[in-house]
Amino acid sequence: MSKVTSKYQVSIPKHLAEAYRLQPGDEIDFEEAGPVIRIVPPQARRPALSTAERLRLFDAATTRQADREDRDNIPYPIFSHARRERGWSREDLYGRGSAGPALVVDTRDDNDDDK
Repeated sequence: MSKVTSKYQVSIPKHLAEAYRLQPGDEIDFEEAGPVIRIVPPQARRPALSTAERLRLFDAATTRQADREDRDNIPYPIFSHARRERGWSREDLYGRGSAGPALVVDTRDDNDDDK
């Protein structure tokens, strides 16, 4: 276990430095990851994806999931069923902050009409 020094420095255990090929002088990133701090070595950094690229990857994953549901004969496709239940789609979320209409989700129970 490493200790934080009075200058907020931390030593990386030798076996980890060797495993990740860290050398003296290498820059590493510290990222917040919920309740932990993640140390990211330089070779693990990925360039930030554009919104278009993230959407392309999301759409590809959605297509793969739909194909799996069709192949495995799942009676209630997860994505299409959820979309019907919640009353909004992923595309609706990307309109936030624009001059377009805002997304309003009605969370009232059907029995609340009398109140």
